[in-house]
Amino acid sequence: MTAVIDKPTVEAAAAPRWWQAPPRPVWEEKPTPAGLAAKGLILALACLGILFPLWIVVVTSLSSRRTIDEAGGLVMVPKDITFVAYQELLSGGQVTRAAVISVLVTLVGTLFSMTVSVLCAYGLSRTGSLGHRWILMVLLATMFFSAGLIPTYLLVQSLGLTDTYLALILPSAVSVFNILVLRGFFMGISQELIDSARIDGAGDFRILRQIVMPLSRAVIAVITLFYAVGYWSAWFNASLYLNDQDMMPLQNVMIQLVQKQEAPVGLGQAIKTGELSGLAVQMAVMVLALLPVAVLSPFVQRHFKKGMLTGAVKG
Repeated sequence: MTAVIDKPTVEAAAAPRWWQAPPRPVWEEKPTPAGLAAKGLILALACLGILFPLWIVVVTSLSSRRTIDEAGGLVMVPKDITFVAYQELLSGGQVTRAAVISVLVTLVGTLFSMTVSVLCAYGLSRTGSLGHRWILMVLLATMFFSAGLIPTYLLVQSLGLTDTYLALILPSAVSVFNILVLRGFFMGISQELIDSARIDGAGDFRILRQIVMPLSRAVIAVITLFYAVGYWSAWFNASLYLNDQDMMPLQNVMIQLVQKQEAPVGLGQAIKTGELSGLAVQMAVMVLALLPVAVLSPFVQRHFKKGMLTGAVKG
């Protein structure tokens, strides 16, 4: 009696595990030991070039004033580990307030930008929509021509957005490049699937919510990360449109610390009395600024290839 083996079961068994390399195409030659060694050496040097500066920043932020003075600046070998810099930064004051502001601006701005971008990209991906070609041309023109800094500032000022948190969101809320990537991915979705939903009585918003977006999780995750990192790392809009120091986000406070323009409230006296090292505080603020991106990036990394390449090629 011949056993019948299900095809998906065979494919699942043949699929490589997460720690295994994907199967090599038959036309590719097997790499030589020298080639594998050279590839491993290059990757190791690249990782070292990325991780070594981060290691120095983290170790210096955790070092005491005596250790930093003995090292003459940045510390490479951990010694006398202390969390005083982080305790002082997170105990209240300007840095804590700036971190909260950055988090809120990032969340609200990313939600707003993704809503506008997804709606615009879906409308432009439907070739029969009203005026989609002219709207697409106008959007493309903004990628090559800009009004300039002064007209943009005058527009924000005339709208009464200066010294408001909306000035950190609206001037850079939408990226045409991200819209084009989303549009390309949406156009790759089967038109027959959308037509069958229309026959069943679904409208555009329901099709977008229940069909298009679930099938586009990869590109949506990537574009969301792009917007979130952009808002989290933004500092220029705050320095241009905000005059109140209490409204500054974390990146602007970090710039003030690095340039030693102004110590945050509560830290200036601690640095003067020798309780804290100014360099340790600077490195601690850098770690706090890098931490959210470093935590979120690995979760979205697996979507980069599918989301960016498919969205950039199709359509």
